[in-house]
Amino acid sequence: MYTEIIKIIEGGLKKEPAKVIQYARKLADKAIEDGNAQLAKGIKNILDNKGISSLSMEQLTNTAPVDTESRMSIIEVFNPSNVDLEIVLPEIIERKVTDFIKIIENKDKILSLGLPLQSTLLLYGLPGVGKTTIAKYISLQTKLPLITARLDTLVSSLLGNTSKNIRRVFEYADSKPCILFLDEFDAIAKARDDQHEMGELKRVINSLLQNIDVFVQTNILIAATNHPQLLDKAIWRRFNNVVEVVQPGAEGVYKLLNLYTNGFNHDLETDKRKLDKIVQLLSQKTPSDIKTIVTNAITQAIIQERDNISVDDLLIENFQFDKHGSYTSDELIKYLNDNGVPQLHIADLLKMSIRQIRNNLKEN
Repeated sequence: MYTEIIKIIEGGLKKEPAKVIQYARKLADKAIEDGNAQLAKGIKNILDNKGISSLSMEQLTNTAPVDTESRMSIIEVFNPSNVDLEIVLPEIIERKVTDFIKIIENKDKILSLGLPLQSTLLLYGLPGVGKTTIAKYISLQTKLPLITARLDTLVSSLLGNTSKNIRRVFEYADSKPCILFLDEFDAIAKARDDQHEMGELKRVINSLLQNIDVFVQTNILIAATNHPQLLDKAIWRRFNNVVEVVQPGAEGVYKLLNLYTNGFNHDLETDKRKLDKIVQLLSQKTPSDIKTIVTNAITQAIIQERDNISVDDLLIENFQFDKHGSYTSDELIKYLNDNGVPQLHIADLLKMSIRQIRNNLKEN
């Protein structure tokens, strides 16, 4: 208990509120072990009232490490204290994420029993499936700020500085209660047997492994990559929890449509057959893509002074998304017709006569 008190005093004198909170929590846990429930309750009441909200963005970033070459910050801070975030995950992924959150919530108890923390999580999958969102969700649920390493500045043009930058990031994250998030992890964790990599970059991997080994003994680490096949074999052994983040599938699409259309009128559920069709088309897309398509449909409705969207609006936006804006009206008409949109409605949507629509379909 004396150690915690000394650390709290040090944190107060050095104006390091994160350190004060970290060791105050440990002091409360020690008080419970010693049978002093009243002291523990008093400490926790103070922390509940102040807690993570006392870690303002300014306090979190005013000592942020910088790249010595560019003088740019090599971390970004996500503070969950005033963020509202909803997430849709397949059941098996949701279960794994929930288990990881529980590990973080029981961190002190696990360590007090002398058990390994197992507080590392590796997320991999296609771009846009929600890896960064999951990291932010975990931050939100645990009320711990998310410290994200900025790889654009972390990887220095002066190769010798990259290892130093990695060490600075880990030391910074180790000095306060937080979750360290290494996004686009393959940029610094490539396999050392890659013949295209230089010797200095291979030394970067060794530095990374050494920092991970020390950091994860008492801290939380999340990493994410779009290219798991590029990771060094030794990296995989550093992560107790590995999750492949996949596309949402039909059930997930239904939930995402409800989430992304929340607050705007729609009649998506009036025709179950058409709704099932757009869900089928969207089920091969990432949540990020789906959000873009729904947002575009709502935006078009607003600028056209309409107060709701339909499945047909989503069909048009899905088509345009797939074509990257490069298509002919003939292609769009055929697409809508093939997906069950009545010809009269196609004419209305595209501001064309029904004769033009019929002639176009006959010719194609």
